[in-house]
Amino acid sequence: MKIAKKIVRFFDKLEDVLRARLSHHPILYAFIGGIGVVLFWKGVWETAEQFPELFGVSSILLGLFLTLPTGLFVSFFIGDNIILSGYKREKKLTERTENELHAEKDAVQELLVRMARLEAGIEEIGKHILPQEKL
Repeated sequence: MKIAKKIVRFFDKLEDVLRARLSHHPILYAFIGGIGVVLFWKGVWETAEQFPELFGVSSILLGLFLTLPTGLFVSFFIGDNIILSGYKREKKLTERTENELHAEKDAVQELLVRMARLEAGIEEIGKHILPQEKL
């Protein structure tokens, strides 16, 4: 079991490093990610073809059996943002007026300014509480 933890930790750290580097090259990142996703699903498809019982309706039913209880069915095909915007009765981005978009942008900017002030205040408090440690 200990070796499994080491393997998982290694790939977790590798993922962090690769994501950090590739995030600076979004086109290359998208290209590599796209190839990986396509090859993964190609493998799943070809493996499923090895089982004659996974054709047609039985394939659909097994897919539903796997994705419905985990919440992936709705999340993947509809998306969380669409569901949440429906609950909130929000307009689609294409239906919003320019004034609404500017108001939302201004609200976000105001929140960012307030967060920066809070962060500065917390750092100031931290200097007085722990003067020798950097927060």
